[in-house]
Amino acid sequence: MEADQPAETRDDEKFDEARLAHYLAENVPELSGDLSVEQFHGGHANLTYALTVGDTQLVLRRPPLGPVAPRSHDMRREHKGLSALGPLYPHSPRAIHLCEDESIIGAIFFLMERRQGYVIRNDWPSELPDDPALRRQISESLIDALADLHTVDATRPELASLGKPEGFVERQVTGWFGRWEKAKTREIPAMEELGAWLLARIPQSSQVSVLHNDYKLDNAMYSLDEPGRLVAVFDWDMVTVGDPLVDLGTLLGYWTDPGDSLPRGTNQLMMQHPGFLDRQGLADRYAQRTGFDLAGLAFYETFALFKTAVVIEQIYVRWVRGQTKDDRFQAMGAMVPHLAEAAQLAASKA
Repeated sequence: MEADQPAETRDDEKFDEARLAHYLAENVPELSGDLSVEQFHGGHANLTYALTVGDTQLVLRRPPLGPVAPRSHDMRREHKGLSALGPLYPHSPRAIHLCEDESIIGAIFFLMERRQGYVIRNDWPSELPDDPALRRQISESLIDALADLHTVDATRPELASLGKPEGFVERQVTGWFGRWEKAKTREIPAMEELGAWLLARIPQSSQVSVLHNDYKLDNAMYSLDEPGRLVAVFDWDMVTVGDPLVDLGTLLGYWTDPGDSLPRGTNQLMMQHPGFLDRQGLADRYAQRTGFDLAGLAFYETFALFKTAVVIEQIYVRWVRGQTKDDRFQAMGAMVPHLAEAAQLAASKA
């Protein structure tokens, strides 16, 4: 089993490595030695690079190329969240340095420790055994790590400053509907209907937790030596404080059950392998571990599917406008109507 490995940086996403090396030598004195840069190609939004400085391996994170939605792809927030969570939540990589000088590589960026392991993306890794028990362990450790995040003391000052819990869900719904209006490349009536449905049913939150805000399987890394053990959670640029069921709904919104007729993301084929917990099994285990009341969970799952549709449209519109040359994004436009339909199906169960 090999670790999640970087490769050569895509041509349009390269930066001045000599300028970065000079900056690091002056501003991060614990690093010494020659710099080499590669890129992790798995993500679809923020750009993630593998740096080697002498004998030290670390990760650089920056926003995507081109204009980005307000308050999204926030490297300051990700650095602040990881700095606060580091001593409290073992699955969050250690933040090392924040650079707010956009002249260095063309954007604000931060550095964090590099953890070693493997990431499950579009299908079951061929290096892993076809083992239902292992897949169950993977899904159990994923939901347990989410429950553990939500039971971290969110009243600690360094965490409480990450967000404003009062009115959080309403702000999320109105904010993401506004992002849809700005990003949409065509009219999809189901998205307008879903926005109205969600706004009319804002729940009263009963819990306040630290939220990852994009919690899913391919934002987690698993151990090479113990493949069922989760070792890291990534992509914290939307970390905040609010209703924990938003996070649970997000995970369920990405999760495809056997027999689902509508796709929920890019990993629906992988989820057909036996052994993974289904959505109800994930929710039940989460409730048992946290003690939280999951009444009204269908609202949060519906919102998650709506939000994913908006995210996909935001990625697709960058390709439409020529802001990225990554051809993976061309096919994404067709996913949005299917996600809207899946959201309507989830809403029908509320």
